[in-house]
Amino acid sequence: MHRLVSAAVPLMAALAAFACAAVILVALGASPVDGFRAIFSGAFGSVDRLSVTAVRAAPLILVGAGISISFRASVINIGGEGQIIAGALLSTVVALAFPDLPRPVLLPMVLVAGLVGGGIWGAIPGALKAYASVNEILSTIMLNIVAVQFMNFMLRSPLIDPLEIERGTRIPQTERLSDNAALPTLIGGTRLHLGVVVAIVAAIGAYVLLWRTPLGFRLRAVGHSPDAARAAGIPVKRSIVTALALSGSLAGLAGAILVFGSEGQRMVTDGSAAGFTGSAGFNGIVAALFGGLHPLWTIPSAYVFGGLITGANHLQRVLQVPAALAVTLNGIVVMFVVSSSNVRERMSSLLQARSEFRESESTIASEEVVSS
Repeated sequence: MHRLVSAAVPLMAALAAFACAAVILVALGASPVDGFRAIFSGAFGSVDRLSVTAVRAAPLILVGAGISISFRASVINIGGEGQIIAGALLSTVVALAFPDLPRPVLLPMVLVAGLVGGGIWGAIPGALKAYASVNEILSTIMLNIVAVQFMNFMLRSPLIDPLEIERGTRIPQTERLSDNAALPTLIGGTRLHLGVVVAIVAAIGAYVLLWRTPLGFRLRAVGHSPDAARAAGIPVKRSIVTALALSGSLAGLAGAILVFGSEGQRMVTDGSAAGFTGSAGFNGIVAALFGGLHPLWTIPSAYVFGGLITGANHLQRVLQVPAALAVTLNGIVVMFVVSSSNVRERMSSLLQARSEFRESESTIASEEVVSS
């Protein structure tokens, strides 16, 4: 019953959000039925659209799974954007430094570089929180800005494509990276690549880490009660740093997948974070919240939101509705899902109290029978 309530409440919140979206579509002069049909067909209407949605969902899965790890340790990570960029930059540097390595060597190297880059960027706010009591929400958001400016510097100077300098266009992008680092396509004629599988495996690994390993137990213990964990001998400060480092590493892996799963096989930006990440760092938070901050439930949740993003582009073409409606819908879903957490907790508490009351009644009844 508790699991049913946990699943039903966010679902009802999502339905309420879509009802609000229907009102917005009417206000824009479009039919809600036609609008939702266009979103669905644009996201799931063919094998090609399913693959595009899966590719769009891959970074959301990774960011969402990473956020689930940090939240379980009661650490709030809002720095997915910066951690994606850090992982992408380090993996790009590795690919530029060793372009002639064979694919079985170079591809794992760039993925590991993404993990390391994001992990380092996540560990910084973790250390600031653990050892200097700096609020992690503030530090992760500020590090997003630092990462964006560092990316702009690197792509406009040290890593810029030499042809851009020769032509004088100076588009902030790298040269085409080695094909040996490209994520292989899984189904011919589609965009589905290995990064989708990597993301799903990483989310499963996050679940195993949290609920099947001593480290995961320590992280969850710190999240439940730092004082009790400290009394039990668990290194709380180190656990906080570890939680944010692990969270950042999965976001960094998402950055590597964005670079080496792209059609252009290069890192490019328009000068903003969203220009490279596609706001995956923030959309991953939405996917994690909708998935109940559980790594496994983040997988279908991220796929739904990936479909929402790709479907919104189709909606724009079919009904001439701004694709920014997807951003609006994301915000509405966040508000409803976050507010529904209180409802879910209250309903769970009521169900638990009801269960305990029934158990006490049963115990009293059995005692009366024995006494009689």
